[in-house]
Amino acid sequence: MSDTLKSIWFAALTALISSLLLTGASLGLKEYRLKNIKIDNQKNLLKSVGLIRPEGQYASVEIEKLYRENIRTYRADKSGRITPQKEPGSQGLPLFLYVQKETVRAYILPVYSRGLWGRIEGYLALENDGATVSGFTVFSHGETPGLGGEIGTRWFQENFRGKKIIDPRGKFAPIAIAKGRVTDRIPQGRQANFVDGISGATLTGRFLSEGLRDTLMAYEKVSANFRAGRIKLTTGEKSSP
Repeated sequence: MSDTLKSIWFAALTALISSLLLTGASLGLKEYRLKNIKIDNQKNLLKSVGLIRPEGQYASVEIEKLYRENIRTYRADKSGRITPQKEPGSQGLPLFLYVQKETVRAYILPVYSRGLWGRIEGYLALENDGATVSGFTVFSHGETPGLGGEIGTRWFQENFRGKKIIDPRGKFAPIAIAKGRVTDRIPQGRQANFVDGISGATLTGRFLSEGLRDTLMAYEKVSANFRAGRIKLTTGEKSSP
């Protein structure tokens, strides 16, 4: 066998072995990756309602226990009626309830928004009055570090706590990001519906404002039902992660 043919066979064999090793590693780590994604989602849901500290370090078993004990998964239909996700035939928008002693303390909406460089994903939690924001987290984004990437920081996300999704007359008014400080840019009567913007990240703020508006509009029937006191738990069954 010529040296050239030997080299070709060696290269082909090396490529085959490398491919098999990479495939095996990928399959072997798939379950681990999926578990990490699940834990990260649970952690952000818990963070949005204040059940864990943003700067805290928590083991996976702690996250899973807190989630299992406090969060339930529902679906909301077009009328704002909610049903447990496990209930046969349950369809509609995903909705997470923070429940303690069979009392809904808050409800959590998944937020999907376009950003300047990709999708922004997070969770917006609202108190059971259907009007007040209790927390906001971003768990995935591709925005520029130091600029739009500030949406992932604690200072920005804490701006949302206590903000309103209704105006002083009780009408729907979605949360939006101001172009600068709220107190400098927004009339006093509308300040409860805005959070401070990020310097140099006007487009990120605009896109996220649009995403929040679209999310809150989609769930407005649910929020209206909470404001009217019409949301009741229909089962004591805990949600699945």
